[in-house]
Amino acid sequence: MKKTGVTGGIASGKSYVANIFVHLGIPVYNTDREAKRLMVESSDLIRDIKLFLGEEAYQGSVLNRQYIADKVFADKGLLTKLNDIVHPVVHRDFDIWAEQQEAPFVLKESALLLQSLDHGLDAIILVDASAVVRKQRVLSRDKFRSEEQVDNIIAQQGDWDELKNKADYIIDNNGSEMLLPQVVAVYDLLLKL
Repeated sequence: MKKTGVTGGIASGKSYVANIFVHLGIPVYNTDREAKRLMVESSDLIRDIKLFLGEEAYQGSVLNRQYIADKVFADKGLLTKLNDIVHPVVHRDFDIWAEQQEAPFVLKESALLLQSLDHGLDAIILVDASAVVRKQRVLSRDKFRSEEQVDNIIAQQGDWDELKNKADYIIDNNGSEMLLPQVVAVYDLLLKL
C-alpha cells in the first residue's frame, strides 16, 4: 500500500485538502483525531501521559486538553516529550489501518510529518499558508485561543520555509491560488507513482 502524507501548520488547510482527497476516494487517517482517541482508549498511553504530565492530564476518563495545551505549548521540551510518547502509538495504529484499506494509496494527515526524519511515507504533500494567514484563521475559528497561544503553536510547529524543501508536493492555500485544481493535479501525479 502506497502511503502519502499531507501536512501543514495549524490552519493551513490540510484537513480541507484531506477532505478533497476523501471525495476522490482516498482514505484519510487524521493523526490528531486518532491520537485523541488513542489517548483515551490505550491504557498504556494513559499511564504514560499521567506519569509524564500528572494526574491532571485527565478528568476521570476524559483527556484534559486545555491543561495539556497550556503546559506543552508553553515549553517546547514538554511538547517534544509528549510527542515522543504519543507518536509511536499513532504510527503503529496508522500502519495497521493502512493495510486494511483498498485504494490506490492512503493519506496520513498530520501537522508534524516534515519534522520527523522517520515518517515511513512514499510522498509528502505540504499545504502552505503564511503564518499571518494561519493566525487570522485560527483566531476566527477558535474563539477560546488567545493570540499568545496561537503564536506559541505556530512557533512550535517549525520554520515552514525551511521545511518546504522536504515536501514532494506543495499546495498553496494563501487564498491567491485555486485549491481544487492543485489538489486534483497532485492526486493525478500520485496515481502515476
